Amino acid sequence: MHARTWLALGALLCALGVALGAFGAHGLKGVLQEGGHVATWETASRYHLLHGLALLATGLAARELSHNVCRAVGVLFTLGTLLFSGSLYWLALGGPAWLGPVTPLGGTCLIAGWIVFAVGALRGARQA
Repeated sequence: MHARTWLALGALLCALGVALGAFGAHGLKGVLQEGGHVATWETASRYHLLHGLALLATGLAARELSHNVCRAVGVLFTLGTLLFSGSLYWLALGGPAWLGPVTPLGGTCLIAGWIVFAVGALRGARQA
């Protein structure tokens, strides 16, 4: 994927993260408070937004990272956001309990994305 893809996807994830954060704070306030899931929704939207920004950083760093590293980081951040934040959003809305184990899988993808980003940056710096 081209750097512009990660920039566009990052911008869209950020827009969606802001929208879902606002929706949770205003549109779902009573539902989330009643179920005791305000903090869960806030965590989901925070990681969602942060990893939208991380995808923007991936696109901006594409000149410094190899194509394979950039693609791996982008896929890991995207998949991690979908699994981590997506499962938390759904759990906050009363989704099935089997979603609980999905959240750490998403977190693992996010952590792996950051590690691949760091290693790729170091390798790129050594090759320069």
